[in-house]
Amino acid sequence: MKNNQITVIITTYKSENKIIKCLESIDDIYKVIVVENSNNRSLKIKIEKKFTNVECILSEKNLGYAKGNNLGLSKVKTPYALIINPDAVLQKDTIKNFFYIIRKIEKFAIIGPAIQDERKSENNFKKITEVNSVKGFAMFLNIKEFNKIGFFDENFFIYLEEIDLCRRLIKHQKKIYVVPSIIINHQGGSSHEKAYNYEMELSRNWHWMWSTFYYLKKYNGFFIALILVFKKLLSSTIKYVTYFLIFNKKKKLIYKFRLLGLINSIIGKPSWYRPFEIN
Repeated sequence: MKNNQITVIITTYKSENKIIKCLESIDDIYKVIVVENSNNRSLKIKIEKKFTNVECILSEKNLGYAKGNNLGLSKVKTPYALIINPDAVLQKDTIKNFFYIIRKIEKFAIIGPAIQDERKSENNFKKITEVNSVKGFAMFLNIKEFNKIGFFDENFFIYLEEIDLCRRLIKHQKKIYVVPSIIINHQGGSSHEKAYNYEMELSRNWHWMWSTFYYLKKYNGFFIALILVFKKLLSSTIKYVTYFLIFNKKKKLIYKFRLLGLINSIIGKPSWYRPFEIN
């Protein structure tokens, strides 16, 4: 029997092999929406043929994590949603434990699992704990709690969008919890395929710096944000010049992208960079 209480949302980008393992860990009684940002039609066909409970939406362009999740959430008709990364794997009782827990804590906006990372396997929490934010790789959402607040700020392409969302929820006296009995295994930093590692490393550096300044400016104003990122600006400049002088092309490019992401954010440009779309 299909479950009409929760929908799983997975936003992906060049995660062909990772997403299959993730989907295999989700019981087929649950509706799953995959937002595929690489517009890979063959992957859509493969996924929907193998998993009858999955709808794969192809975006016309790379929307990023915030906008991709919002697109998926706009299709949700259930009272709850689970947002997970494509490199996350559910345990057998993950979603069942969620429904068990919400009998105890009915009024919540987000519930996160205890952090289960292959690089850090211990639980960070031993009991149900109210927190100010959760990790973005896995979040159970109580949809009605977002009616006035909205979901992710789409100015973020990737990074800090979940911290921003949690901050807005806390401002409106919404509740966020971490629950150790809800376990989701997460590889961390590997939602794409290895062949794309360097290009994605450049993208990560660009967007991390862009998002950092945007987030700081959003809550502190332009000048305080500028003061707060000055050390990052100076450090990236020094490292870029150093690697330029010693002809280390890969490192030079990484710090060039860090600088460009930060500068673009400082001068007010949107988070425009997309991996694989420019040289």
